[in-house]
Amino acid sequence: MATARHLRFLGVSALLFLGSAALTVAWTASMASVGGMPMPGGWTMSMTWMTMPGQSWLGGAATFLGMWTVMMVAMMLPSLAPMLLRYRLIIEAAGEDRLDRLTALAGAGYFFVWTLLGLAVYPLGTALAEAEMRAPALARAVPVAVGLIVVAAGALQFTAWKAYHLACCRTGPNPGQRLRAGAAGAWRHGVRLGLHCSFSSAGLTALLFAAGLMDLRAMAAVTAAITVERLAPAGERIARATGAAVAAAGVCVTLWAV
Repeated sequence: MATARHLRFLGVSALLFLGSAALTVAWTASMASVGGMPMPGGWTMSMTWMTMPGQSWLGGAATFLGMWTVMMVAMMLPSLAPMLLRYRLIIEAAGEDRLDRLTALAGAGYFFVWTLLGLAVYPLGTALAEAEMRAPALARAVPVAVGLIVVAAGALQFTAWKAYHLACCRTGPNPGQRLRAGAAGAWRHGVRLGLHCSFSSAGLTALLFAAGLMDLRAMAAVTAAITVERLAPAGERIARATGAAVAAAGVCVTLWAV
């Protein structure tokens, strides 16, 4: 019976991933159909940071936040589901029977962190986009800045800060570890895990913004990199190898832009 419950959880997780991935693809396709704004310096500004005709700033923020959250579910769920399964097994061993409810709360806490990140990112993105439209010199510097951001994202993969938060994501709750009981404990566990994983993914997440946030190939590559470094036995070495490849790509982008 317990095994069936865990298999049902994995099945629901798979359906949630497929649904969020389908919505993400539809969103990127709709944004791509709108096109972008050609900018000085030979690049195109994504319409992600633009409000549609007749739409208020708050309306644009709500649309962005909804799609950002759906996109994060699609990108993070492949690596989160095994962590939530481990959490279920631990609280089940401690005699807890409300597995589905507490797992859902832990997952909600995790994605609450990512939603707050989107809430912080949108006003920064719109302010920067407005500044770039008003200042051609700033717009012309964007390709070089993108290359430098990619270099920094790769370098971040080698830091002790990255290694610490990645280790917290990889280990999660250990068998035999005591976890706080009840709904509040499940929520705190999800929030704590979300903080560690968002910090661990900071460099790779920055690549999405460097790619324009609507590039499905970039989303797939970042999702694969995050999933492998968190779940593979040699995750730390994979993270450093990814960092080397990203930094090298950033150098090439910077040199091309210059």
